[in-house]
Formats: sequence, structure tokens, C-alpha cells
Amino acid sequence: MAQENGAIPPEGAPATVETAPDTATGTAASPRAAGDYPPNPFRFYRGNVHLDNQRILIGDQSVSAPRDGYYFSLGKLIPVLGIFFLWIWSSRWAQSDSTSLKVRPIFWMTNLLLGGLAAFILCFISPSYLLGFFLLLLGYGGPIGAYVYERNQRVPESARVMTPRHIRSVVLRTLAKYGIRIGSTEVHEQAVGPPITFIGKSKEGGRSKAVESSRGYMSAKELIYDAILRRATDVHLEPKDEETSVRLRIDGVMYPTEPFDSAVGQNVVNIIKVLSAMDITEKRKPQDGSFRAEMDFREIDFRVATQGTRYGEKMVMRILDQSNSVSSLAQLGMRKQLQDGLLAVISQPHGLFLTCGPTGAGKSTTLYAALGEIDSYQRNIITIEDPIEYKMESVTQIEINNKAGQTFAGSLRSVLRQDPDVLMVGEIRDEETAVIACQAANTGHMVFSTVHANETFTALYRMMDLGVEPFMLSSSLSAILGQRLARRLCPECKVPYKPKPEFLKKANLPANKIENFYKQPSNPEGQCPACGGLGYKGRVGIYELLALNERMRDMIRDSAAITQIKAEARKNGMLYMREEGLRLVVKGITSVEEMLRVVK
Repeated sequence: MAQENGAIPPEGAPATVETAPDTATGTAASPRAAGDYPPNPFRFYRGNVHLDNQRILIGDQSVSAPRDGYYFSLGKLIPVLGIFFLWIWSSRWAQSDSTSLKVRPIFWMTNLLLGGLAAFILCFISPSYLLGFFLLLLGYGGPIGAYVYERNQRVPESARVMTPRHIRSVVLRTLAKYGIRIGSTEVHEQAVGPPITFIGKSKEGGRSKAVESSRGYMSAKELIYDAILRRATDVHLEPKDEETSVRLRIDGVMYPTEPFDSAVGQNVVNIIKVLSAMDITEKRKPQDGSFRAEMDFREIDFRVATQGTRYGEKMVMRILDQSNSVSSLAQLGMRKQLQDGLLAVISQPHGLFLTCGPTGAGKSTTLYAALGEIDSYQRNIITIEDPIEYKMESVTQIEINNKAGQTFAGSLRSVLRQDPDVLMVGEIRDEETAVIACQAANTGHMVFSTVHANETFTALYRMMDLGVEPFMLSSSLSAILGQRLARRLCPECKVPYKPKPEFLKKANLPANKIENFYKQPSNPEGQCPACGGLGYKGRVGIYELLALNERMRDMIRDSAAITQIKAEARKNGMLYMREEGLRLVVKGITSVEEMLRVVK
């Protein structure tokens, strides 16, 4: 009865088992022994045993025994393993990408790790394969999709991933590797390239065709296009052991971005060298060059410099965007009294006006703004620059060429015979240039120039160190402007805080009149689209103006100590650079940390 009902017989009772006939002999195999266990009647059979041509009796029906006993279905396991390896690869990509773009790398890596682990656990304990696979896709695709969405808001359109344009670009490039090109070459390049056109130096007035078919051309276009959109002023390509790192200088601070592998990085360097009319076979000696690009109906100039290093050739590109030029002193952000004092110096019929500060402090920008305050139609303005950074209307601009023997001193001497009213000399580097500039100021010309010095009083004695006699300097010099550039706090995400009374006392600030200072958010990455998660956007100048009066001229002529000249300047109302910086901190334009970073 137990066998008829399909139940397992009690211990010791024989099981009724049918055996398939032996096809070779035509006879039936012998029945199982009395002590043998019957085959498992369930569809799942534990183990990897094959029971070919065997049948078991369940109730009144004879059914085939399971053919295999695998724990997993290979057809269902392969997609799960595919998601696993995709999770590992995408997590590594997201880690490097979020770190280079500063898009909350710790937050996103934690979410990707926990989301993936939870997804795989739910997948394997789920009673249904379809439900488990759906949870697996949700646990993996949710965090990586959210990260892709956030990082795409931080980068230009050409650098966004998983968009139709990006997917099409990947497909076209993958097919091109195997010799399959869809559409014409021109259509293919336009489909994957950003809207920027290079103009080589050797192809003046036309489009450079020499590099458009080169490997790495699209990578070079995307690099420069991305740098322009992110407001970078310099692009650094630095060879490493296994890659070429890329760093952008944004608002005076270096930020890493996505690197190239060594082969692509070398191709990008060669393309820029061809555009700049450099020798691509020379990789050890330093070279200089320039090229242009057209973007959004405007031209952008690039200054290029290369230098051989341990791992290869390093390249630095300075981006000179004419649309970012400053045309007046009002755009520099000076306080009203300082701006009026500077205007009074600029409007003098003759004299020497110097700006000083380290490299990248905005000295040339200040001189261009000062020239913008002068009527170029009524006065003959001539500039001598190395190289010409911004083009000015109705101004004669001369670019020196040291290789051809054209120097600042030689050009300045010849320009004095061109009946100039205003002269701008890019930099005073040597004694000859310094002496000629002072002589020009004494003979009825207004001369603008720069000198490398940390602050105004140091610049004063720097001119003497270059060989200018004190009596000549005292009669020619009108004013010296010292300056630095500090980053502006982002107005959308800056955070107020109460300053410490000890700091206010040390800075001679009234504690009862200052409610809050402002600072960068503690974790700005990925939080503010206005500044791209940097906490700062743009820069503002910090200035100190030393305008000479007759008393100070006598001190310079008598070679007085610097402390005496400083005391006289304070009596004349001069504010030091640190005091000007504190004014910007009180107004919430910049932070204390940023002010102390640029002003010592």
C-alpha cells in the first residue's frame, strides 16, 4: 500500500524498481538488492551523478530519473558572473574618476560597495531567479547610475558618459579598431569630436589638416575643450611610469583630471607640437611655440612649452582667452580710494609705473587694464611683450624674439624713435632695460612695466640692484603696485562662521562690528553646481599701492633705510597688502585661509 501511494517504504522493505532492458543483450538487468536505497523521487538530485536510462516507480507511474545533479544552472549563472565582473570594473573606474573630478569619492565608493554586496546576497537567497536577478540589477545599477548622473553634471557635454553621443562614440571607436568604419571619415570625426577647431601656427589663417587623421586627435580636442569650459588657465601634461597625468590650473590652484595612457599621451603631445610648429623628433631640449583654436565664434590663443624629464617630455599649455580679458580698472575689484590713486598715476604725462608680484599674480592684466583707461586714438601707445597675450585695438604691439636677437632693451631703444606717448614693457629683467625705461620716463614718456618682487618696497630696491642710480629712480618713478590673486568664495555655497576673538584682536578688527566670516564648505565636492564642487569660483586682486611724494623721492635719492620709507608711506595713507586682504575677508569675498595662502 505504501508503494501504491508513492510513499517511501519502511526500513528493510524492498523498493519496486524497474530497470530498462539491456539494449545489447535484450535481457533485463537484475533487480536491486533488498538493502539498497531507492532513487530520490524529487526533481532535484544532490550530487553530480548521471543515471542514464534508469526509471523510478512513484505510485502507479514510472518516471525517468534526473539526468544530472548540478547545484546551479550554468545558463543562469553566467549572467550573474557577468554582472559581478562588470561591478568590479565599474567600481574601479568610478573610484579613479570620482577622485580625479573630486565628486565625493568616499561617499560613492561606499555606496557602490555596499549596494553591490547587498545585491549579490539578495540574488543568491532569493527563491526566484528572476526576482534575484532583478534585485541584482537594481543593487548594481542604482548606485552606478546615480554616480554617472552626478558626475555628468560636473563635466562639459563632450566628457559625459552613458549618453547617446558617448555610446555612439564608443561603438564607432570599437568598430574602427577592427577596421570597420561606419560613414565617411569626416562624419565619423565630427560625431565624436567637441565643437573646437585647431589652427596651427604653420597654417596661418587656415585650418590645420596635418594632424586631423592622427591618433589621439580626438583626445587632444576633448582635453582642450574640457579645460576651456572648466575655466583653466594652464594645462599640464606630465609623463609618468605607466601613464601621462593631466592637471589643470583653475583659479591659480592645480587640479588633477583624467589621465591618458602613455601611448595616447605621447600622441597628444606630438599633435600639439605639430600645431605649434615644433620639432617632434626633439624630445630632450626645451621648445616654445603657440597655436590658436576657434570655439563658440571666438579665437583662443595657446602658448606651449616643452621640457624633457625622466619619463619623457612634459608639456605646459597657457590658455589665453580674449573673452576673459580685462579692459578697465573697475573690473579689477579695487577699493575706490586705491582705484582713484591709480587713475591719478596713469593720467600723468610722464613717469614710470611698475607692478610687482610673483608669476601668475595678474601683473600683465593690470597693465592691460591701465592701458584701457588711456585714449589710444589721441595718444600713441606701443607695447613690447614676450609674447603678446591679448590683442588691443589701436595699439601697436611688438613681440620680442630672443632667438633673432630682438630683446626688450633693443626694442625699447628703437621704439623711442617712433614718437610714443605711452610705452608698455612686458618685464624689466636686466640693467639695460631698467636704465632705458627710467630714461624714457625722464624724457617725457609714460612707461608701464613689471618687475619680479614680493612687495612694493622690495621692488623699489630691486630696481637699484639692477643698476639704476638712486637719483635717476627717484626722478622717474611715479608709483609701484604690488598685487596677488586670491580665489573668490562661491556665493552659492560659502558657509558663515563666528571668528575667534583672539584672531580679531590680533588683526586689529573691532569684534563688536563683525558678525560673521565666510569659508569654504567642509565637503564641497559634488554639492554645488555653481562652482563645480570647488568652493571657490573666480579670483579677486589684493593690492597695495606705493605712490611716491616729494618726501619719499628725497629719501630714495639719499638711499634712506626701508623702514623710513615705509613710515612715510603710512603717513601718506598707504594700506599694506594684508590689510587689503582682511578687508575682502570681512566683506565675505574670500576666506581667511585663502588670504593667508597668497599673502605672507
